[in-house]
Amino acid sequence: MELRQLVYFEAVVRCGGFSRAAEQLHVAQPAVSAQIRRLEAELGAPLLERTTRRVALTHAGELFLGRARAVLGQLDGARADLAELAAVRRGRVRIGATLVLGSLDLPGSLAQFRRRYPGVTLALRAGLIAELTRQLSAGELDIVLGPLHPELLDGCHARALVEERYVLVTPPGPRAGPAAVALGDFRDETFVCLPEGSGLYAILTGVAAAAGFTPRIQLETHSPASIRELVAAGLGVALLAESAARAIGPAVQVRQLQPAPRRLPIGMITPAGRPLSPATRAWQHYLEQTYGAGGPAPAPA
Repeated sequence: MELRQLVYFEAVVRCGGFSRAAEQLHVAQPAVSAQIRRLEAELGAPLLERTTRRVALTHAGELFLGRARAVLGQLDGARADLAELAAVRRGRVRIGATLVLGSLDLPGSLAQFRRRYPGVTLALRAGLIAELTRQLSAGELDIVLGPLHPELLDGCHARALVEERYVLVTPPGPRAGPAAVALGDFRDETFVCLPEGSGLYAILTGVAAAAGFTPRIQLETHSPASIRELVAAGLGVALLAESAARAIGPAVQVRQLQPAPRRLPIGMITPAGRPLSPATRAWQHYLEQTYGAGGPAPAPA
């Protein structure tokens, strides 16, 4: 049995006759007829009832048609997969990422992805989530990894990958107190934070507002690591992602907050109105396989 026999048979059924099938296949009509006869001879059963006006399926033809179309569908899928793979190998992915990604191991993931697709060009840009999502919308990035702040996701698709929790960090030393505290107990302290417009700034001011005060943010800095350094030096307290608070670095006290700030997942963000390149789809699929797609982004509170 030859593949072209399946192609010719399916075309005759779909087109309703030999002549139309031959036209669509760009072959001579006698060639189509000859291949169908050979197929029927090999199968030992007539597949088509031929009249001067139409071609109809026999019962055997009805059974065989489903199998033939399944085989052809699998072949089309294989061709599409190979074409996708070829496009991935020639592609590039421009990735934006925040400095805090929880348990998402970006360096390890990039290294593993490069081993799988060595021909893909990877470009990485670090920054605050608000600026990265702006660059994504402007077409300067293909995908962003970071905390999924609902207010920053207009015009984007977002998928959660890992969870992140926010804690209060205070300077080390004898001031140790209960492991869980209320943010309102620190209303008179100086706070260290990322600049206004960052997701962390919005979370801090929101939690403080719920506690009935406005935080005195006198020290703004560019990264979670520098927030921790300033707190460790005794220059204030800070709200910080737990993964950053417990990472290797200067000593700080880490305290759980009651009530706890909302948990924001870390995830991937893609533009809603722009198709993803094959290479970007491959990176997205790799992340989903590695970390498990946790679901869509949370809705605004």
